[in-house]
Amino acid sequence: MTTVAAILKHKGYSVFTISPTALISEVAAILNEHRIGAVLVIDHANQLLGVVSERDIVRSLAANGARTLEMTAGQLMTRALHLAHPDTTVAEAMQMMTAGRFRHLPVVDHEALIGLVSIGDVVKARIMQQEATVESLTAYVTGSS
Repeated sequence: MTTVAAILKHKGYSVFTISPTALISEVAAILNEHRIGAVLVIDHANQLLGVVSERDIVRSLAANGARTLEMTAGQLMTRALHLAHPDTTVAEAMQMMTAGRFRHLPVVDHEALIGLVSIGDVVKARIMQQEATVESLTAYVTGSS
């Protein structure tokens, strides 16, 4: 079974992080510049505090208007995070994300942040698993190797 570690090995371990004092206007610029959907919020001791996603920004814009851009990441971030570990399977990650209705899953190993997977990463890995299974079964049924 494919794990989150395999996804990170393929996509890389790079994670964009910001401090809780970063302005949402800065967060939006980072999201746009790097074409990503979320950044993780960490403190000066590299402790994971939360995540700010495009969704968080849009919801705040709807509620608070342009004032949102002057808010800080600490004010807007989602604090209740679900975490994955390197040995979390793709199916488990997909189930967590679907049930919790979130799109970004931080990956920690021994309490250290090692990566971030998105729902797109998880779906891509799941599709690759399914394609490999179909190819294997087709080869078995047709007698080719």
